[in-house]
Amino acid sequence: MYTASDLRKGLRLKIDNEPYVIVEFNFVKPGKGQALYRCKLKNMITGSQFDRSFRSVDTFEPADLREKKMQYLYKEGNKYCFMDNETFEQVYLTDDQVGDNKNFLIDNLDVEILLFEDRPIGLSLPNFVELFVTEAEPWAKGDTVSGATKPVKVETGYTIQVPTFITEGEKIRIDTRTGEYLTRVKG
Repeated sequence: MYTASDLRKGLRLKIDNEPYVIVEFNFVKPGKGQALYRCKLKNMITGSQFDRSFRSVDTFEPADLREKKMQYLYKEGNKYCFMDNETFEQVYLTDDQVGDNKNFLIDNLDVEILLFEDRPIGLSLPNFVELFVTEAEPWAKGDTVSGATKPVKVETGYTIQVPTFITEGEKIRIDTRTGEYLTRVKG
């Protein structure tokens, strides 16, 4: 059990049988009366946010969250299928649960699936993925100054800015946290 004094940004709690994460946190001590803990909470399933104040006597249940390593298999309609490599159990996430991570999902990619009471609610990608460039406009010397970039499309359909020397068919490493190009991958 957590008490109000345990509240901080990033803490995950269970409120009304739903998992929430504290997005913003403020401690308020008015001139008179009891201290208050003002929090902005985000529902980890629906993504909705709201403000709530707690008193110092309030207690909270920790959210029953765990991560499990799984492998991305395929997309079917608006659902993404992942498989546990140990039990071969398959779970599905919706477009909303996957979000912008879809830009980096390739077949057989190992990811961490976030489970709330054994129900999949989100995923974490590896920090870096390697993707093939499927569309790249040619670049002629002298077109721009040094340090220039151009847009290319990778195998997932994501468009990214890369240095002008990157060509179609090359493999590049992308930082999944920022969505930015890191380096060209040899071989």
